[in-house]
Amino acid sequence: MSSGQPTRPSLCQDIALFLTDRKARNLAPKTITFYQDELGLFLRWAEAQGVTDTLDLTPDHLRRYLLDLSQRRNPGGVHAAYRALKTLLRWVEAEYEPPDWRNPIAKVHPPKLPQQLLEPVPLEHLQAMLRTCERRTFTGDRDRAILLALLDSGCRASEFLALNLGDVDLDTGAILVRWGKGRKARTVFLGAKARREVARYLRHRAGAGPDAPLWVTVGGRRLTYWGLRGMLHRRARAAGVPAPSPHAFRRTFALLSLRAGMDVHSLRRLMGHADIDILKRYLAQTEGDLRAAHDKAGPVDNLL
Repeated sequence: MSSGQPTRPSLCQDIALFLTDRKARNLAPKTITFYQDELGLFLRWAEAQGVTDTLDLTPDHLRRYLLDLSQRRNPGGVHAAYRALKTLLRWVEAEYEPPDWRNPIAKVHPPKLPQQLLEPVPLEHLQAMLRTCERRTFTGDRDRAILLALLDSGCRASEFLALNLGDVDLDTGAILVRWGKGRKARTVFLGAKARREVARYLRHRAGAGPDAPLWVTVGGRRLTYWGLRGMLHRRARAAGVPAPSPHAFRRTFALLSLRAGMDVHSLRRLMGHADIDILKRYLAQTEGDLRAAHDKAGPVDNLL
């Protein structure tokens, strides 16, 4: 005979319900996959510890899980797991409002991330790669345009590759990023030199309509991430320089923009960040640049 009390969902069921909630919020498929992978891994670990109810989780469980992960993941990977757990447990707290339950994540500090110096792509390396791009050929003109537009726009690789011809205004340099992170649209820009190279590349695309992909293969298919990465490796190898990752161009855009005097709030909007927290490491580096400049030319140290 039923007691009339609702049955508590298990940890497994909570994760499934949480994922349904994320899908209902129309989060990007990549974000859903991230939560599925991270929480599925945690579920297997928790069940092996005999924990099947979310409300039975303790701060010690969470700390031991993160410690176990640290044996086979780098600090960034452990931090990603922490973020997924934090989001799940906050959702459980808001969804059920369980009485007399303290969210265990409140007592678990996030793993520290090393403050790495995120150096930009050296401009001399980029110039060497540009010199390998043969003029008046499809791949040469395309690759030259990609190298410059990827740097000048500050786009994420996924955003950059999703662009269509109609998203780019070569008169003003405005680019409409329709599918930014969190499905948020924004506008970024290309300067005159990058626009000129994109226009040269588009001469090879006569007849393509506004809904056609902006960046395509020789066969006319939309360029993929791995196609972009492969192009960067080929150009770097031909230039005799280390191959940059697609994300390195975004990092370079951020650092060089700050060093040139762009204010941090404008940069945040151009890069599509919700706040300036992610930009803080770049700000720290530009402060380091200023310190080095002062050490080199400070009037008191150099004149007395």
